[in-house]
Amino acid sequence: MRVPLPILVVGIVVAGCGSGSGTIAETGVDGLVVPTPSPDPADFVDVVDNPWFVLDDALFADGRGRPVERVVLDGPDVAGVPTTAVTLGPATDYFAQDADGNVWWFGRDGEWLAGRGGAEAGLVMPAEPRRGDGYRRAGVPGADLRAVVVSADDDSVLLEVADHLERQRQLFTRGVGLELVETTTGAVVLARDVEGE
Repeated sequence: MRVPLPILVVGIVVAGCGSGSGTIAETGVDGLVVPTPSPDPADFVDVVDNPWFVLDDALFADGRGRPVERVVLDGPDVAGVPTTAVTLGPATDYFAQDADGNVWWFGRDGEWLAGRGGAEAGLVMPAEPRRGDGYRRAGVPGADLRAVVVSADDDSVLLEVADHLERQRQLFTRGVGLELVETTTGAVVLARDVEGE
């Protein structure tokens, strides 16, 4: 089973982005078990308010300048945890934030959900990203979804995310969230359309 990278870049395929350059090493994040085989609903809060992973209705422009709308709604309970549903393009992803501010990816509608078929929730954005942190974005059978923090300062976080086929760089800005996604070949895949908002 091919699982697209777990961010808000769904339905966009860029040729030539699979470099075959290996996997991203895991270094761990503050003692978290990632992916988590059995999330405790009591460990999660009702809202995703991580300043790096801002979830709001927004307008993006894809690599060809076409508008892509992101819609955020209350999601279903997944593995007993209430989630936030984020639709961008044709897919909907489910996220939840723990009490420490870490944001977890709980699934993609129609493809996988934590707690079903061996899938486990993984970390999508730490509360305090630090350069060099590496972690699993999800535990999905047949997929190796990982991320490493390439750089982090007071204003922005740059992640490199990968599965067995693709690598991308994702730029997040404090208080804004996802701003730019590009392939390792340098092609812009998705950028926040600030002027359009």
